[in-house]
Amino acid sequence: MANDSNLAPGLSHSMSEMVNATNTATAVHSGGLDVYSTPSMIALMESAAYKCIESHLCEGQTTVGTVVNIEHLTASPIGVQITATATIDSVDGRKVNFTVSASDNSGEIGKGKHTRFIVDIDRFMSKVQARA
Repeated sequence: MANDSNLAPGLSHSMSEMVNATNTATAVHSGGLDVYSTPSMIALMESAAYKCIESHLCEGQTTVGTVVNIEHLTASPIGVQITATATIDSVDGRKVNFTVSASDNSGEIGKGKHTRFIVDIDRFMSKVQARA
C-alpha cells in the first residue's frame, strides 16, 4: 500500500493560487461572474489532498479522487490569494478520507470532504484503456 506509516490522520498540506482571469466562473463556464469559480476551488482542494500523500506512496502508485462534497460559502474577487488545505481524517486500506477547506484574506470561502484511493498506475490505466 503506502510507502511508510506516516500516512495517518492529522497529516495535512496547503496550496495557494491567485484569483485571476483564468480561474473565474466566467472563464471556466461555471457562471457569469468574474469571481473565483467553484470548479477552481475544488481543483485546488483536490491538489492539496493529492500532494498531502504523494510522497508517502510506493513507486508506481498514485491516487485518484472518487468523492467530492464541497460547499462554496462566499465569492472571492480577482487579485485575492486563495489557500486550500487538506487534512487526512482516516486511512482505511487504500481509501484516504480528507477534510478540505479554502480561505482568502477575509476568511473561509469553502469547506467539505474529499476521498482519494491509492491505485497501482499500470493496473488502473490498463482498466481505463480496456474501456476505450
